[in-house]
Amino acid sequence: MSEPDAELDPRFSDPDSAPTSWATTAQAIAEAQLFWISTTRASGRPHVSPLVAVWVDEALYFSTGPAEQKALNLRSNPGVVLTTGANSWSEGLDVVVEGTARRVTGQADLSRLAAAWARKWDGRWQYDVTDEGFGSGEHGVAHVFAVRPAKVLAFSKNPFTHTRYRFPAG
Repeated sequence: MSEPDAELDPRFSDPDSAPTSWATTAQAIAEAQLFWISTTRASGRPHVSPLVAVWVDEALYFSTGPAEQKALNLRSNPGVVLTTGANSWSEGLDVVVEGTARRVTGQADLSRLAAAWARKWDGRWQYDVTDEGFGSGEHGVAHVFAVRPAKVLAFSKNPFTHTRYRFPAG
C-alpha cells in the first residue's frame, strides 16, 4: 500500500495546525492494545464490542468465535469500524479505521498472524493454528478477519487536529 493522502479538516482543527502524519497514526494503530469494533446486525441495529487486534502488512487483523454477535453480523454486512485511542479530552490520539472485514484462512497466513499476536503481547496471546482459524478442541475455532483501511480518521489533541487519510484504490 502506498502512503495515503492526508487532509486536515479545518472545521475541527486548531488554527495553524498540520495534519497528523501517517507514520504517527500507523504507529498508534500498531501499538494499540485494545480496539472497539462496530458492526451492523442484519436488522440494521449497531453492535459494538472490544477486542484485541494486530497491525500486519498495513491491515488490522482480529479474531472472533463464529457464534459471537460480531461474526454473525459480518455474514450479512462485512463493513466495520475499528476505533482506538486515549480516553482523554486534552491529550493523545484517537484513530478510526473504516473498511471491509474479510476472512483469513490457511495455515501459512494464520501461523504468521498467530506469531504477530504472540510478539505484540510478549507471548501472552498464544493460538493453536488450523486451516480455518485459531484454536481447536472444546472451545472451537475462532475465525480471523483482515480489515484493509478504506478510510482512516485521526483526532489529535493539544493541538486539536482532525486528519482524514484517503487510500488509493487497489
